[in-house]
Amino acid sequence: MFARHGAISASRLARSVGKPTQLSWTTPQIRQLHLSPLSRAQDPQTSRSFHDTTSQRAQPALAEVEEQQTPDSSNPALQFPCLDAREARTASLSNRSVSSGPEPSYATGSHRTWHSHAPLLLDWGGVLPQFTIAYESWGKLNEDKSNAILLHTGLSASSHAHSTEANPKPGWWEKFIGPGAPLDTNKYFIICTNVIGGCYGSTGPSSIDPADGQNYATRFPIVTMEDMVRAQFRLLDGFGIEKLYASVGCSMGGMQSLAAGVLFPERIGKIVSVSGCARSHPYSIAMRHTQRQVLMMDPNWARGFYYNGIPPHSGMKLAREIATVTYRSGPEWEQRFGRRRADPSRPPALCPDFLIETYLDHAGEKFCLEYDANSLLYVSKAMDLFDLGQEHQEQMSNLRQQNLSHSPADQNEARDSRSCSLTLPAEPYEEQPSETTTKSFSEPVSSTSSRPPDDLVAGLSPLRNHPTLVMGVASDILFPAWQQREIADTLRAAGNHRVTHVELGEDTSLFGHDTFLLDLQHIGGNIRSFLG
Repeated sequence: MFARHGAISASRLARSVGKPTQLSWTTPQIRQLHLSPLSRAQDPQTSRSFHDTTSQRAQPALAEVEEQQTPDSSNPALQFPCLDAREARTASLSNRSVSSGPEPSYATGSHRTWHSHAPLLLDWGGVLPQFTIAYESWGKLNEDKSNAILLHTGLSASSHAHSTEANPKPGWWEKFIGPGAPLDTNKYFIICTNVIGGCYGSTGPSSIDPADGQNYATRFPIVTMEDMVRAQFRLLDGFGIEKLYASVGCSMGGMQSLAAGVLFPERIGKIVSVSGCARSHPYSIAMRHTQRQVLMMDPNWARGFYYNGIPPHSGMKLAREIATVTYRSGPEWEQRFGRRRADPSRPPALCPDFLIETYLDHAGEKFCLEYDANSLLYVSKAMDLFDLGQEHQEQMSNLRQQNLSHSPADQNEARDSRSCSLTLPAEPYEEQPSETTTKSFSEPVSSTSSRPPDDLVAGLSPLRNHPTLVMGVASDILFPAWQQREIADTLRAAGNHRVTHVELGEDTSLFGHDTFLLDLQHIGGNIRSFLG
């Protein structure tokens, strides 16, 4: 394999990686190794924290720094164990690639799959000639198939919401599903899927394009929340489920739950949206943009075509650290970490030093090889594009109709023209006079008006007859509580008289956006009462 590409031999590479001095390789040097094709088997060595092993393996890099100091230097050079850990991870992945390929496994264990041979036309004109949905289910579907609940996931979650006989590992909503739980398997048949664009078994950027047998990578088309929901309802068609008892989701899942009701109002009974929104707002978009930027700036990202090389683990780690800042709250961190340092007896360091820094560092390390970088880009972008306002819905409907009316050749030409349409503006953005900005942008309903925007009221009007539970958390900074108030107020303005709105104050929950994962009593309790 290596000889065919004109690169160094596998044995020589193995010997080189084994040498301590190779830990200070630069990224360009590593990327020139023409690494072998990926394998789906994950090396447990890369899963554990590098804090356990870095000090030993990074010594040569530190020694090189010490050698560069002059005897009469005023101060010793600072040490950077966090950078040593990154270099060690890169070297480890290089070493693994000799025999197995560096790409980690994104599977969470056994799950079921449903495959559609019918193409899926996407909102922005892309097409999936065929696609696979990974799913898991709990409970029993009754005879008339009227007790099904579709559970939508957050951005990075798999279909494994609860343990199964085939996969006993605890799921991400383990305590919320089961006999007598909020999603009671004695009553309901619960289905959870991995979204289209994800990497836990459903078709996404890491999947193989049937046209050429290669990974889609960034040839994967842009997807929307509505595209994900349409794919899920194809799965429901496969089950013969004509109408759901309920659509339930939190965070991104809360967005999908509302979208499912708008797209298929006649096929859903009740709707639950926790810590979600009816349209993405600037702060959330800005934070996700920042995550995508640091990921794409990782040289190993290679514009998305990294599947035969080293994955962009450094960019993924930083992106996850930024995300974690938005998932949890300031009040919680004040109590958990305060201003405490990990080791007060040592001098301050530019690497993780305060307890909060070590917490974020651990969150990034844990995630950076568990999730596909391209999936993070695509799924987070789908969240940014989300808007249930009437005007946006009409625009997307018109675009879909245009794409449906085109021949395959026309669609290819249209996709080619759109692929080069995004350019930076010639002039940077400048602040506008305040009188024009107040007319141009909507603000939180609670602080400006007693009535929601007419555009959003019209957009959510298909849900006027659906019993709906909307929950928010005061300590949530990613999807602030006013966004859930906006949903509830908009539904009521649209004529829905069966809206239940619950807001957890900071005296109840300090866990911020992640409250939906942690608060069984208040989140779970309200869901149980609402579902009946």
